Amino acid sequence: MTSDQRTDPADDAPLDPREMLALIQGETTTVRRALEAQTPVYYFVWGVAWLVGYVVYWAGSPGSGSPIALPQVPATIAFAAFIFAAAVISAVVGIRSNRGIKGTSEWVGTIYGLSWPILGFAIASVGFSLIRQGMSPELASIYFTSSYALLVAALYLAGAMLWHSLDQLVIAIILAVAAGVTPVFGYPNHLLAMAFIAGPALLVGGVIAAVRNRRL
Repeated sequence: MTSDQRTDPADDAPLDPREMLALIQGETTTVRRALEAQTPVYYFVWGVAWLVGYVVYWAGSPGSGSPIALPQVPATIAFAAFIFAAAVISAVVGIRSNRGIKGTSEWVGTIYGLSWPILGFAIASVGFSLIRQGMSPELASIYFTSSYALLVAALYLAGAMLWHSLDQLVIAIILAVAAGVTPVFGYPNHLLAMAFIAGPALLVGGVIAAVRNRRL
């Protein structure tokens, strides 16, 4: 028998139950960290997009009464850029955070990440079709504002279900309420209401999630 063919009897010995438990716990913690590490990014990205994007959009809207008046077209383009960037970053983070994780967890993370741009595109497509059918710019603004809030709320509800996250559940409820309440303020004040309801809630959620992740 050559040295390559020799085996150490200790290699075939079964693991001690405590070692097996430690190994399982270590793998579980690794997967959990990989999945939850993306949560603060989602919060911060969408928090900035909601707070800054909607304030800029509002400031460029006719009749806003903003102390700093912005041109309407550039303000609208800037808002759209914030939303688009948030959707793309969310998708990239969701996919990359699951590299090295195999099986169901990888599948869940990939689908969750892809859900952001897919549903975002669908909402935009419906909105532009309604505009072509005669929907006024004021109503279009209300539609897009509430629809995207419902999109984020729905995906955070899914995240709360998948990862048993209380903070995602709370923020999802806040966003769903904001989607239903802000149209009451009318155009363009619904934009400012959305900015100061959803934006701070998301940013605070990001801080809470980041602190929680450091303790894992």
